[in-house]
Amino acid sequence: MTRFNAAQTKLLARLKELDGRLHDIEAELEAPHSKDWDEMALEREGDEVLEGLGEAGLHEIARIKAALQRLREGTYGDCVRCGGEISAARLEVLPDTPFCKSCAA
Repeated sequence: MTRFNAAQTKLLARLKELDGRLHDIEAELEAPHSKDWDEMALEREGDEVLEGLGEAGLHEIARIKAALQRLREGTYGDCVRCGGEISAARLEVLPDTPFCKSCAA
């Protein structure tokens, strides 16, 4: 696992960052809305964008947690589909990826 310490550090830092963002999004969504109809419409559009960002964040958190589980199990770096090795370059760019380049395509 020592060869993946940098990946683990990167994944944990990203998880912490996402957690903070999701708390900020939640606080923003819970903020009271304006009583003006025009402003309410704009605020609702903003809320929809925030909800989309929140959903994307939750999906990324799930991928990160799965990658951390693979690190604990000793299978990190192995493609979950074919069992082949995921290249170090791919893991550097996408540390939470469960697939090698071939299977991802």
